[in-house]
Amino acid sequence: MRSFMAAAAAACLALTPAVAAAGTDPAWQSWHSVPGVFDLGGPRSDGSLVVAGSANLYLADPAGTLSPFARGAGGYHEDPGAEAYLAVSPGAHVSAAGCDFVRNDTFLLRLHIPIGIERVDAPGQNTGSFANVTGVTSLNGIAFDTTGGFDHRLLVSGPSAGKTVISAIDCNGSVQVITRSAPTLEGGLAVAPSSFGSFGGDLIAPDEYSGRIYAIAPDGNVSEVAKPALPTGGDIGVESVGFVPAGFMSGAGAAYLADRKTAGNPHPGTDSILRLSSADLAAAGVRDGDLLVATEGGATLIAVRCGATCTVIPVVSTPTTAHGEGHVVFTSSAVPSPPSVIQEATPARSATPASGSNALIAILVVVVLLAFAGGIILGRRRK
Repeated sequence: MRSFMAAAAAACLALTPAVAAAGTDPAWQSWHSVPGVFDLGGPRSDGSLVVAGSANLYLADPAGTLSPFARGAGGYHEDPGAEAYLAVSPGAHVSAAGCDFVRNDTFLLRLHIPIGIERVDAPGQNTGSFANVTGVTSLNGIAFDTTGGFDHRLLVSGPSAGKTVISAIDCNGSVQVITRSAPTLEGGLAVAPSSFGSFGGDLIAPDEYSGRIYAIAPDGNVSEVAKPALPTGGDIGVESVGFVPAGFMSGAGAAYLADRKTAGNPHPGTDSILRLSSADLAAAGVRDGDLLVATEGGATLIAVRCGATCTVIPVVSTPTTAHGEGHVVFTSSAVPSPPSVIQEATPARSATPASGSNALIAILVVVVLLAFAGGIILGRRRK
């Protein structure tokens, strides 16, 4: 009996995240004003972020320049005023479908009938409906599987009969339900890296009403990651999540969050993109692989670190008037190289110098052998 009670106590302890001592408490900085901003995605391969605001899309490049994106004929014209969250494709391969998501394509929730996903390609053309998602009354979360447990598919969440349906969409637009019985969820979703303890590879999702952070495994099982000591409730509780990328903390990048203007709300927001530098995060004790979680009301921020157990680290402890929405995303200070384009002629061209050299060597060998043979013949004739 004692051993059973000890095991039970250990299990309860494992589910209760420890709280680390706070480091230097930084504050969000306003970076750009964007009308109606509610979500951010990326970065794309050129380092730019995709910004969503009031049914308009923008690109924010590494230098901080904000420019319109996917406008005009053939552009994006969906769901004005709605929180149509987005995810930018990292270009991963889906083994079961035998295809690849195109890198830098942007996928957005379509919140009108038929409910589903819209796709905007890298140049900014809306290619139309990518997939329809049935069995939900709406959609409220989207993220790419970057670890592989869900076969690198696009994951979306939506409410149904008091529960949440999690669906996985492959690069052909085929939809598979992962679970129909997840708890209430909403906001930015993210897939955990393999380093995130027992939750590595799971879909991580917040519930603003209970304040809990959940992990949904590829088999549909749901676990509680943490319940940090933060305010809870609609438009108040945990809303936005994002994992600190590998190598991020050693550079000079930044984390970003949308601060949406919301009239008549206790946290009215400013319609701007908020930013925290990697130096500020490091001073607060954040490391690569940590989960950053921001509240909707006040944009307070914590980090969750999971190994054998999970630890909650306060980052931004002082709430403001900010109204956080969507995902927490990251950029590096270094501008990535543009993606390489492999052309059919490239292999032949690269092989030509080597082939030419081999042919020249062969000719020289033949000439030497002929000269040597000719010398032998002449020598015999002289005798």
